[in-house]
Amino acid sequence: MPLVNMKPLLEKAKKEGYAVGSFSVANMEMVLGVLKAVEETKSPAIIQIAEVRLNHSPLELIGPLMVAAAKNSPMPVAVHFDHGKTTEKIKQALDIGFTSVMFDGSHLPFEENSAVTASVKQLASGYGADCEGEIGCVGGSEDGSEDIAINCTSPEQAHEFSEKTGVDALAVAIGNAHGNYKQAPKLRFDILEETAALVKAPLVLHGGTGILPDDFRKCIKLGISKINIATATFDSVEQSARAAYDANSIKGYYDLQTAEVEGAYRNALRHIEIFGCAGKA
Repeated sequence: MPLVNMKPLLEKAKKEGYAVGSFSVANMEMVLGVLKAVEETKSPAIIQIAEVRLNHSPLELIGPLMVAAAKNSPMPVAVHFDHGKTTEKIKQALDIGFTSVMFDGSHLPFEENSAVTASVKQLASGYGADCEGEIGCVGGSEDGSEDIAINCTSPEQAHEFSEKTGVDALAVAIGNAHGNYKQAPKLRFDILEETAALVKAPLVLHGGTGILPDDFRKCIKLGISKINIATATFDSVEQSARAAYDANSIKGYYDLQTAEVEGAYRNALRHIEIFGCAGKA
């Protein structure tokens, strides 16, 4: 199946009561591992990279690889630019062929966030791509460099924001945070339920690493259709490579590559099972 847009994947997930995993990648090995799990389980998926990661994985290099991988997958795979901060990089992602982009204006005043997100939505639409926005502030930070406080989404503001911007997906803050949690978060399921009742667009959960499986399932039941997984992928790849070295099974570079692919594969496989998207391609 060719590279697909994010919107139809999420609309189907919303209708059928599961979530699509949106897996952050940083190199070819992570892409290969995620897509191996996707193809094995016959699942839809999204592969993504956040703007803050581009110092380590330049967009002009990793982006075409991601798009080519999605085009060559037999499963429906969207390619997403996550937590876009600048129009310049968002446009670059669209020029490369990403099928969805996110503008993260959660740190901005409501009216400014709405206005810029609406302009990014218009830009993406010109490419035939989809747009995700965020209302409320997810804690932590995408690269772990900041400890941003959680500011939970207002359901009423979420509705207003969605109507003003026309976004195809909306990320909400319900006590979730980026990075590794020190303890399992106490999610505000009441806010999620109220927001889902008011907002037509599929809802997105960021900061998925460390959320308990039952909490994931409850979020999906209450309206989450896309779940971002980043830190868990990076941790699993690193741990897989470390375990292979400890077992003295790394005899050369390609053994290391195999270990990295395996780490991304196992992590994606585990989350696909939790999200209920296996067999939904």
